[in-house]
Amino acid sequence: MRVDADRLRTHIAELTKTPRPAESAALEQAQQYVTDCLEDAGWSVSRHSFVGEPELGPKLDGINLIAESIQHPRVPGKPRFCVGAHLDSCPETPGADDNASAVAALLEIARLLPDNWPDEPKLDLELVAFDLEENGMLGGAEHARLSKESGVDLRGMVSLEMIGYCDHAPGSQSLPKPLIGMYPDAGNFIAIVGNQNSGDLIREFKTGMQRADGLPIEILAVPDNGNYLQATRLSDHSPFWDAGYPALMVTDTSFMRNPHYHLPTDTLETLDIEFLAKVAQGSAEAVRHIIEMGL
Repeated sequence: MRVDADRLRTHIAELTKTPRPAESAALEQAQQYVTDCLEDAGWSVSRHSFVGEPELGPKLDGINLIAESIQHPRVPGKPRFCVGAHLDSCPETPGADDNASAVAALLEIARLLPDNWPDEPKLDLELVAFDLEENGMLGGAEHARLSKESGVDLRGMVSLEMIGYCDHAPGSQSLPKPLIGMYPDAGNFIAIVGNQNSGDLIREFKTGMQRADGLPIEILAVPDNGNYLQATRLSDHSPFWDAGYPALMVTDTSFMRNPHYHLPTDTLETLDIEFLAKVAQGSAEAVRHIIEMGL
């Protein structure tokens, strides 16, 4: 099971031709591209339409893409694991790191896993491309609501959020004040962030991720659903925390490292594809490990 760096680069190039904000034609084109890639990899994709209500501004129409493996279909009543990445971007940026990097990794996970499925998996798996994350994690909130409403035994969720920027220079990594001195000051690691309910998920995801050679990994477990450290809530995992589910954010730490965050300069050329490939490889290994071993 080996991630293809050229495929990652191709996916990001396709997704970053233009910004992909809410309700835009560019976002619809990106959704079609992701759907085609998932279907080519042997996944059935459903489009879940919903109406999101941002804290500020009018209601927005959103579409989450929810995929399941055709070769390994979900079993009714079987516990489930969810892995997702948001597809939308802010209007002013092509969003290469935020979040085409993570969508590209999600597509590589989708390509690799069907032929590397555990013999007797403990969990079913769904992959989700979330919408309206940039408007307040609305796609994640909708999927958490849908999981609750449908009675899914969801054992855990992982949000891949900005995973392609790396800087080896000392001082390139900033940190929230409470964490200064606890983590490296060079921005060359990937972070796994969970909450008070996610200890087992953090441990097992890290165990799987360590199978990717040469990838520095740091972990953080925050109390009270991250409410005292708001930077840890800035992805689609946080609505799952609020709904009581174990959930993680896998991230290069976003604006605490990447100077191109939410700017027109967040382009493919600024990413470290070798680093991204290691993160994608580790994520694929971790997902396989978790669905095999369970939570």
